[in-house]
Amino acid sequence: MTDSAEYTPPKIWVWNKANGGQFANINRPIAGPTHEKELPVGRHPLQLYSLGTPNGVKVTILLEELLALGHSGAEYDAWLIKIGEGDQFGSGFVDVNPNSKIPALLDRSGPTPIRVFESGSILTYLAEKFGAFLPTEQPARAECLSWLFWQMGSAPYLGGGFGHFYAYAPTKIEYAIDRFAMEVKRELDVLDRRLAESEYLGGKNYTIADIAVWPWYGGLVKGWQYGAAEFLQVQDYKNVQRWAETIFARPAVKRGRKVNRLSGDPADQLHERHDASDFDTKTQDKLTSAG
Repeated sequence: MTDSAEYTPPKIWVWNKANGGQFANINRPIAGPTHEKELPVGRHPLQLYSLGTPNGVKVTILLEELLALGHSGAEYDAWLIKIGEGDQFGSGFVDVNPNSKIPALLDRSGPTPIRVFESGSILTYLAEKFGAFLPTEQPARAECLSWLFWQMGSAPYLGGGFGHFYAYAPTKIEYAIDRFAMEVKRELDVLDRRLAESEYLGGKNYTIADIAVWPWYGGLVKGWQYGAAEFLQVQDYKNVQRWAETIFARPAVKRGRKVNRLSGDPADQLHERHDASDFDTKTQDKLTSAG
């Protein structure tokens, strides 16, 4: 990597493992497994293989919301996938998600296990499976899905764009940070305008659209993402702030945000979740105090 503003791309790009900064040890230009490793399987119908990133949190929030509604079939085992150590390149994980990204879900409730990957696909699959958090009638269904897919298209500018160049890139590049900061602020304005006219993104009801968007943009305005709250002046987006607080107050959201989390307050880290009682007995603070 060069710090020069005069960098000229070569005629043919060649992979250099030294490139990539913090993520150089896990990023690569080819797919497929790097090693043989079977995935563990627990006792519940739904097996989730994930990490407590914004994308992973979407699914654990929805599962906890479904359980709160009384859908016992939504009981799940959440297994920790340490992407910094390359767990996502194990053969078992690649079988569930050939794209080697968390989260990945295996539904073993029927005679043939069903794999579901990509967070938006998992949210839609679970919402349809249990008949909750996704409207069945138009135009509410279309509005919900439009905001769900808005998140899929927009968050890469926040994470892989702004977050990477602002917080993780080995050199600070003014052009890149300015480019993506401008886009993220535009996205926050899109959300703020929508939430000025609607309680939730899809309308009057809380849906998978909110569950998808909240970990990224709700986390951003609450100051959890990239140490960038002041830089982006997130307090200016009053309607997004109101929405973010409303969702964070939900007990299922607080539980879901703890699952597979490896950072922050030990009381908010439940590395694996195999039973509802784990929230009371197996968060990192309790495991540490128990010796």
